[in-house]
Amino acid sequence: MNTALPDRLFPGQPYPLGAISDGLGVNFAVFSANATKIELCIFDPRGRKELRRYPMPECTDEIWHGYLPGAEPGLMYGYRAYGPYDPKNGHRFNPQKLLIDPYARKLEGPVRWSDALFGYRLQHPKEDLSLDRRDSMALVPKCVVTSESFNWGAQDLVHTPWEHTIIYEAHVRGLSMRREDLRRDQRGGSAALGDPRFIEHLHKLGVTAIELLPIHAFLQDRFLLERGLRNYWGYNTLAFFAPEPAYLSNGRTNDLRMAIRRLQSAGIEVILDVVYNHTCEGNQLGPTLSWRGMDNASYYRLVPGDERYYINDTGCGNTVNLSHPRVLQMVMDSLRYWAQSYRIDGFRFDLGVTLGREGTGFDPGSGFFDAILQDPVLSRLKLISEPWDMGPDGYQLGNHPPGFAEWNDRFRDGIRRFWGGEPGLRGELGGWLMGSPEIFDRRHRRPWASVNFLASHDGFTARDIVSYNEKHNEANGDENADGHSENFSSNWGVEGPSDDAQIEALRSCVLKSMLATVFLSNGTPMLLAGDEFGNSQGGNNNAYCQDNETSWLDWAQAAAPRGREMIDFIGRLAALRRKHPSLRMARYMDGSHEVVPGLPRVSWFDLDGQPMSVAAWGFAEGRVLGLRRACVLDHGGIDLTFLLINGGADAVEFQLPEQNCSWVCELDTAAGGKAAPGKKRIGLGAHGVVLLAASLPAGRRLDAQ
Repeated sequence: MNTALPDRLFPGQPYPLGAISDGLGVNFAVFSANATKIELCIFDPRGRKELRRYPMPECTDEIWHGYLPGAEPGLMYGYRAYGPYDPKNGHRFNPQKLLIDPYARKLEGPVRWSDALFGYRLQHPKEDLSLDRRDSMALVPKCVVTSESFNWGAQDLVHTPWEHTIIYEAHVRGLSMRREDLRRDQRGGSAALGDPRFIEHLHKLGVTAIELLPIHAFLQDRFLLERGLRNYWGYNTLAFFAPEPAYLSNGRTNDLRMAIRRLQSAGIEVILDVVYNHTCEGNQLGPTLSWRGMDNASYYRLVPGDERYYINDTGCGNTVNLSHPRVLQMVMDSLRYWAQSYRIDGFRFDLGVTLGREGTGFDPGSGFFDAILQDPVLSRLKLISEPWDMGPDGYQLGNHPPGFAEWNDRFRDGIRRFWGGEPGLRGELGGWLMGSPEIFDRRHRRPWASVNFLASHDGFTARDIVSYNEKHNEANGDENADGHSENFSSNWGVEGPSDDAQIEALRSCVLKSMLATVFLSNGTPMLLAGDEFGNSQGGNNNAYCQDNETSWLDWAQAAAPRGREMIDFIGRLAALRRKHPSLRMARYMDGSHEVVPGLPRVSWFDLDGQPMSVAAWGFAEGRVLGLRRACVLDHGGIDLTFLLINGGADAVEFQLPEQNCSWVCELDTAAGGKAAPGKKRIGLGAHGVVLLAASLPAGRRLDAQ
């Protein structure tokens, strides 16, 4: 930019919010309803020296704005906000604290921890009621004015239909830190996402979308750094519009755009895990970095009548106040920014229940949901909610509005329990296989609303589910008190790694059957990155702070025989799902619905080949279940699949119902694909899944002779 800064700001415009370059200068606009003055601070190109402070010359409808002529992309800036320091009434203004623009699109430099980051005096008898007058300028990242130019070409979004979607949940850093085939400066960053070898791996798995753990800029928590640990997952947002600097090569935001473009060009959608329910500023004793100092009473939900304290529905110290129109606008603007400037295909909302809370509690008709579903850009994207939070009535699985999919933890826990040998679950298993209609079949929602998974970033990996009875989180520094204790896992004889071939064979069989249940159920399957080759976290089920080899994927395992076998297995599951539309029905239907006369869309069979009776469904010791599904193909023929499940510890013979069709064995998790159906019976190995398939020509009845 020009070396000579003007003496003052021009009035500029109150919209759009943020720092926007028009080629001749930069317009700055920031919201604060309760500030008495806002100053714009301009820094040298290295962000170390404050060159100038400008009072924002105008405030229109609570938007403070000004225009700096001659300013260009690359300019570093921040804000200082003046107003009452009155925590008891919710106000925490402190102009000695440099503030990050809530709309900052890029950050330069880390947060450098010091007591001066706090708006109050630590160790003071009055705690947060006392004002701290130390300047935090040298400790806070600087905001950077950006240029949004990027040539996306004629490429449009992928728009994979939901019923064809298979999601791969992954961490940007963990994906490539141990990729020996990449240069060191490429590992752990966004550029590695677009590497052709990684894209080839995704194609081999058959996944259609990659869901990235948070890539918004996030805070490295002080208590973790003091323990020698780091915030690895990133669920502690520092800026809702800026990518995490550690994921960019030399700060190049276009590296991320290039990776997204390469993924989308390969037919792979990109979904972001986003955290709008809370910020990194914590509770009343947290640091002042952005929103707290800009307008605490507006940005956060405070305890009515005792506004010194924060409502903590998130369990993270604070809750973002989406009931305020400007705060809701910030979230919507952030979502649209990622959707338009980075061409993101969808979002997974962390603690989605918090986002749907109004003053009376969770509401599927809340302002947040309404705003998204009427938005012409966002409503067309894939929208996924984590349907719980820590607040009152915080578990809302199935209660989100049409247009949203939801993480189905009942499916996750249920299949772990069934395959672990728990009795009395055959009836519930039937519901999980059909996309949990008892939960989601309302308001014309589709089966894809159920996101089915065995493992996610939060909890055991798939390999650890069959290797550990107990969590092993000692490395987190909380004496193994953190993380879930109910993992519904089994070590099958030995805790952790084993050299016993029988134990390892059993673990492999159970794991394959669990994953087959995920992929062959109605709904949207999701695979945790690394589960395709047996990645383990050593029994740590809460590795949020393990930015090390505990969490980083070991790609040497992918090249080992067991890893290659598992990768091929996952690819085969995805291929079967693509091949047979009966495995991924697009609508819920009554079980008695007939695709042609005499052939129901869905039929259930017991071990003896007879239709499941009420008594059979209620038989607690029943471990075997047969599910036949049928659908009409575009050319009029019928696709038939027969899913046979044996959750017991003994091999059995399943009596096939009398039908005039030739079944082909497509999958057998217990016998390596060697099962061969005879005329009347088929062997089911212990802890095994078998998939049979057949096809009927147009107009032919299943029972025709």
